[in-house]
Amino acid sequence: MRWALAAAVAALAAGTMIGSFVILDNGAVRWHHIIGLAIAIPALAMWVLARRELGSSFAVLPEARRLVTTGIYSRIRHPVYIFGWLFIGGLLTFMGALPVLVLLVPLGLLQIWRARREERVLEAAFGDEYRRYRDTTWP
Repeated sequence: MRWALAAAVAALAAGTMIGSFVILDNGAVRWHHIIGLAIAIPALAMWVLARRELGSSFAVLPEARRLVTTGIYSRIRHPVYIFGWLFIGGLLTFMGALPVLVLLVPLGLLQIWRARREERVLEAAFGDEYRRYRDTTWP
């Protein structure tokens, strides 16, 4: 319940800020704001969903507490990494930091490296069960 209240307060604050950012005084639209929001908001929602579905299995360093294969994890193997990366890209676009978007390449490579480390840990712990899961999900 606390996370829902925090999300509502953040959305209200963001909505107030966004209104002043997106429309210029002369009525023109700042397209990078709209594009950034179109990426960042759904990505953040999906990241929150994926993080909640992990529950106590979430860890900064790879651990094999349990194999989560339901919900969004039934289709996507690494949604926290994917949607976190998209959220950052959306924020950078929203902020107009288009030259900084180049940083998404090394960040993406870092996320791929982290996902592969995690996969090795899970395969060692869950063996064939993990390999079957891996074969039916993306990426």
